[in-house]
Amino acid sequence: MMVQATLNVNGLISDEKEAVVSVLDHGFLFGEGVYETLRTYNHQPFLLDRHLKRLNQSAEMIGLSVPLTNKEVAFRISETMDVSQISEERYIRLLLTRGVGDLSYDPSVCRKPSFIIIVKPHEETPQELLAKGISIILSSVKRNHPEAINPRIKSNNLLNNALAMQEAIKKNADEALMRNYRGEISECAQSNFFLVSKNEVLTASLDSGLLQGVTRDFVLEIASEIGVTARETTLLDEDLSAADEMFITSTTREILPVTIINNKQVGSGRPGPLTLELRKEFYKRVSVLTSKAVDA
Repeated sequence: MMVQATLNVNGLISDEKEAVVSVLDHGFLFGEGVYETLRTYNHQPFLLDRHLKRLNQSAEMIGLSVPLTNKEVAFRISETMDVSQISEERYIRLLLTRGVGDLSYDPSVCRKPSFIIIVKPHEETPQELLAKGISIILSSVKRNHPEAINPRIKSNNLLNNALAMQEAIKKNADEALMRNYRGEISECAQSNFFLVSKNEVLTASLDSGLLQGVTRDFVLEIASEIGVTARETTLLDEDLSAADEMFITSTTREILPVTIINNKQVGSGRPGPLTLELRKEFYKRVSVLTSKAVDA
């Protein structure tokens, strides 16, 4: 039997069949809202402080007040997880919307923001994909122009990403790599993108129009700590064909090797040594950080 999601809607905890958000909520009507995705290790939300910092920054950039302090958000997450009674690790999604209001773009018609927490079992990446890597495509869908929508806003409006993923799914790929309006490589529809060339780990710079991923930053920190050369740069199509390794990073998929792009083999066709080294070090730090959280 599939375990249902447990939801906390403005402090009211219920299962997914009973949870209610008004159809007049501006998050539903206009996509006015921001979100964060977390997962637990050792039943502790990982890098929660970083995710909440980004949530607050995203909210500020759309003129949306956060109705809870970080401490109050952490408490609501904890009580929602307690009610969920899930034995495995959890997937956690935080959603903050403008709230209920009239059919107007005027934010003053919404009296109170909505804060929603979704907790469900985390689906671990299958060992087969970790061992052999995933397939991605270079999507024809461009990232939103940064002067239209600031990429630093982790917005509930994900149509741009969804269209890219639909293209990938039609081509039997696991992820869609996207260019920006200048034709430079930016990020994937659901993750940040890295490649390895001549023993250097490279990822697109922030001005390419990508979302500054929490896991992306964590991986860059790990690389620096263990002496792996890693840097942000401008990536172009020709850099893809010359790459020795590729991998993606995200909260839920951690560090996941890419071994096929546009039906062509990447490097040896297997997860590369630097990818595997970074993943090994990633798990070491997860273990240390979550152990400290439990001891505290």
